[in-house]
Parts: sequence; structure tokens; C-alpha cells
Amino acid sequence: MIHPYFCLSEMQIKKIFQRITNWELWNFYVLYFPIGPVWFWYCLRSWSLWFFSSSNPTIKFGGFHGEGKKEMYDQLPPHLVPRTIYIMHDWPFEEVKKKIAEAGFSFPFIVKPDIGMKGILFRKIDNEEQLVKYHERIPVEYIVQDMVDLPVEVSVFYYRHPAEQKGVVSGFIHKELLHVKGDGQSTLEQLIAKHPRAKYRMEEMRHRHGHRFNRIIPKDELFYLSYAGNHNRGAHFTNLHKEIDEDLQKVFDDLSHYTNKFFYGRYDIKTTSIEDLKQGKNFYILEFNGSGAEPNHIYDCNMSIWQAYRTILQHWKALYRISRYNHKNGTPYWTFKEGQQFLREAHRHFKLLEKFD
Repeated sequence: MIHPYFCLSEMQIKKIFQRITNWELWNFYVLYFPIGPVWFWYCLRSWSLWFFSSSNPTIKFGGFHGEGKKEMYDQLPPHLVPRTIYIMHDWPFEEVKKKIAEAGFSFPFIVKPDIGMKGILFRKIDNEEQLVKYHERIPVEYIVQDMVDLPVEVSVFYYRHPAEQKGVVSGFIHKELLHVKGDGQSTLEQLIAKHPRAKYRMEEMRHRHGHRFNRIIPKDELFYLSYAGNHNRGAHFTNLHKEIDEDLQKVFDDLSHYTNKFFYGRYDIKTTSIEDLKQGKNFYILEFNGSGAEPNHIYDCNMSIWQAYRTILQHWKALYRISRYNHKNGTPYWTFKEGQQFLREAHRHFKLLEKFD
């Protein structure tokens, strides 16, 4: 009997080898397992499994997991947040159309769950037919938001100890959304199979774009496979650490002091240019991810696994110090029962979203 391994094609074997040797493709739990004891050491020192819950006092669970976008947007400068309305999934569609029209939206725009993560059920809506399908499918409250058509998308990781006036911009990356470029001859499926990152996501691509797989993409036309600019959805990152300077630092110090409650997390931003962002103009904040935010500048930036671990541990130390200080100054840690129940409910919520994605 021939072992199934020997039935694999050369390409399949190559993909397996690349997954094993490239740590950026590892499963989350495999990647973090070796440094997990450090996290639990902070839990022990705090006498709380949820020590991070005090890091950003006005965001549920410190923004670690399962927080709503509305509570985050409401605490940011209004002029820096894209126009956003909230839609209940069980409203009649005529009411949805009325709300969207009253708010002044026109196609295309963005829709996504109010409580979501990893780009799940994040969609660009080009017409009413797509909106109808989305509204009928999504099982939770969702957001309708302006599509910010600015050319540069970046992430900025920032943290500030509450006792200090100035913080640290620890990470600054440029994002390139997952896309393929047509050659006028290849089908979408063939282009995906040749793409250095998309080829590892073939099952997801088939689920999302399978009905278009036989389409020939015209020469030089860009076809976006995902509009979600995160690593989980295949976005490519370029490290901009050399662009971190006092001007950029001041922009995010000012944001941190706006409510004096955002101390640790990652801002996802669209802007006209890096220079405009440094001057504090012509940019929108798409997301703020709190204590659960991964320092995504470890990805696609030619870091070794050891450099990535060092970076993660530096951030965990900052998170611990911020959370401990806030706790000592009146922000309680969540109780074990509160955290356990919240995580259980959040897990159910995201499993539901994945089912409909």
C-alpha cells in the first residue's frame, strides 16, 4: 500500500515545506507556545488571568477580545472616524435602505460586524443586490461605513504608560491588500495559484471567489481578493520603522491624551501620504485594537523568529506595566468569572460569524 504522502505532487510538498520553515505561516498557538510561560508569569504577578483588562479602562476587557467598534469610535476624535451607522440584522430591508439613504451613503461602501475580528464578514458593497444578500446572511448587528478612498493604508502600534506624557510608537507598517494582477491570459484561479501568499489560502479563495475562478483578468488589472488589511486576510506588510520620528510620535501622543484612556494598542489608518499623517492631517482611523492587538510589524519584515519573539515580549512587558499601574489607581481587573463568561460568549459569537463568512 502506498502511503498518501508519496501521492503528493511536487508543488504540494514544496508548500508543506514552506509552511514548516516559514514561521509567519505557523498556526497562532504553535507560534506563541514557546513564550506562553511569560504571559502566565504576568498573570501570576498580577494575581489575575485577566490582568490586561485594566489596560484601556473605557474599552470592554481592555480591548483584548470581543469589544464593539461603536465603543471605540465614540472615544476617538469624530473628524478622524469614517462616517458610520449601525444596522440591526433583523430589520426589514426597507428600513435598512431608509437608514442608509438618510445617512447620505452611496455605493460603494463598507460593511462589517460591529463586534468582529480578522476581517470576518468584512465586505465592500457595490450595489443593492449585494447589500440584500449581506443583510439576509449576517446574523448580528453590523456597520455601514464610508469606503475611505485614500491611497496609503498603514498600521501604527502605540503605547504609553499612564504616568508619562509621551508614549512609544513601536511599530509602523504599510499595508498592501491581497490582490492579483491580470495578464490577459490566466484565469483568476491560475493567478491565485501563482501568488506567493494567496496560494496558501486556496480553500478560502475558492469559498469567496470560486464563482469567478474561470474569469480571465485583463492585462494589468488589479483584482482584490480581500479588502481587509490584516495579516489574517493575506495583506502584505512593509516595515516603515525608519519613518518613526517626533512628528509621528506627537500625532499619537495627542490621540492618547484625547480621552486619556487609550494606552495600548494598534491604529489601522488610511491617509493621503506618510507626510500628511505626520502632520496630523488627511487621515482616518479605521480601527483601534486594544490589549489583544498583535504587533503586526513582526510580519513580512524579514525578522527572524527570535527577533519576533523579542518584539512580542517587549510589548507584553509594556502591557503588564500599564495594566498594573491602572489597577493600582482604581481600575479593577475583571474577575475570573466575568472574564470566563465574556470569553465564552465572544467565542460563540465568532464561531457564528465564521459560519456565515
